[in-house]
Amino acid sequence: MNIYIDILIIVVCILALAKGSTWLVDSSVRIANSLKIPELVIGLTIVAFGTSAPEFGVTFLSAMKGIGDIAIGNVVGSNIFNLGFILGGTALLGTLNSSKSLVYRDGFFLLSGTILLTIFLWDLTMTKLEGIILFTLLFAYLGFLFIKKEPVEEIEIKEKARKIDYFLMPLGLCLILVGSHFLVDSSINVARVFGMSEWVIGATIVAFGTSAPELATSITAASRGHHGLSIGNLIGSDIFNMFGVLGLTGIIQEMHVDLEVKSNLYLLIGMILLTLFFLRTNWKLSRWEGGVLLIIGVVRWYFSFTTG
Repeated sequence: MNIYIDILIIVVCILALAKGSTWLVDSSVRIANSLKIPELVIGLTIVAFGTSAPEFGVTFLSAMKGIGDIAIGNVVGSNIFNLGFILGGTALLGTLNSSKSLVYRDGFFLLSGTILLTIFLWDLTMTKLEGIILFTLLFAYLGFLFIKKEPVEEIEIKEKARKIDYFLMPLGLCLILVGSHFLVDSSINVARVFGMSEWVIGATIVAFGTSAPELATSITAASRGHHGLSIGNLIGSDIFNMFGVLGLTGIIQEMHVDLEVKSNLYLLIGMILLTLFFLRTNWKLSRWEGGVLLIIGVVRWYFSFTTG
C-alpha cells in the first residue's frame, strides 16, 4: 500500500513543481516590469532561475542528503529529456526555426559544458572546485550576453504587478521547495521497491518531474504558433541546469555518483551534437528530425528502466 502512496505523492509533487514554477516566473516578471527592470535582466535572472528552480531544488536536496546519483542524474536526465521528448515532440507540431547565434554560441557553449562535466565526473566525483569552475563559466556566458545585449529568452509577459503577485511569488517558491523534498523521498522509495538504482530514478522519473515547466512552456508556445521560442528556451534551460544548478550545488556539497553517469553523459553529448547538426541544416528543425530526437529519448528511457 505504501508504494501507491509514494506514486501518488510523486504525481502531486510534479504538479506542484509545474504550478509553483508558473507562479514564480509569471509573478516575478510582472513585479520586475513594475520596478522597470530591463527585460534582458529579467530573462537572464528571474526567468532563468524560475524555470530551473525545480532542478535546483531536487539537486540541492539530494546532494545534501548524500544522494549524488539523484542530484546529478536529475540534471543530466532533464537535459536529455528536454532535447529528446520536449524539443523533438514540439518539432512534430511544426517546424522550428533556428539561428546562427543559437547554434554557434548557445549550442556549442552547452556542448563544451557537457564535455567538461564528463571530464569532471571521470572519477565519479564532483568537487567544490569543479562546481566553482562551472558556476564561473555561467557568469562569463551571461556577462557576454549582457555586453552583446542579446537576451537568452523572449519574454511575453508585459503586464504590471498585481497585489496577488506579491503573494504568488513566494508561494510558488515554497511549492517548488516542498515539492522537491517529497519528490526525492518518494522517488527513492519507489526505486527501491522496483529494484531500480537511484541513478535511473533520478535520470528518468525525477528528471521528467523537474522538466515540467519546460514541457508546459514549449507546448503552450507551439499551440500559439510560436514554434521558434521553444528551441531557445530549451537550450537556455539546459545551459542553466548544467552550469548554474550543478555548479552552485557542487560548490555547496561535494557529490559522488555511480558509473552509469558516463554512458548517460556520452548520450547527452551525442544528442547535443545531433541537435546542433539538425538545427544547422537549413537553419530549422523539421518534423522528421524532431521525430528522430523523440525516438532516441524513448529508447533511452526504455533501456534505463530495463537495465536499471
